[in-house]
Amino acid sequence: MFKGLGDMSKLMKQAQEMQQKMADAQARLEEIEAEGSAGAGMVRAVVSAKGLLKRVSIDPSIFSAEDREVVEDLIVAAVQDAQEKGQEKAQAEMASVTEGMPLPPGMKLPF
Repeated sequence: MFKGLGDMSKLMKQAQEMQQKMADAQARLEEIEAEGSAGAGMVRAVVSAKGLLKRVSIDPSIFSAEDREVVEDLIVAAVQDAQEKGQEKAQAEMASVTEGMPLPPGMKLPF
């Protein structure tokens, strides 16, 4: 007769454990970095898995007044490349946390 209470307690404990795992994974996303590049690696950008730009490096050989617009475009391309790779790493990190959970198809985490 009280079997239902035990199941509910077990479910609550599992939910709390999952909530902690999700919080830990979210914190790790700040530390996970992804690097993108453009212009055959002449411009590189590093972002967190959450997409926060952390660093940009530019090969000094591409600095010239005439190439300013090209360099600006390469910076944007490198940042976008890094953000895409960061998103992939974020999805992989969250998938490892939610492995085995019955989530709806196509649901992306973090929310």
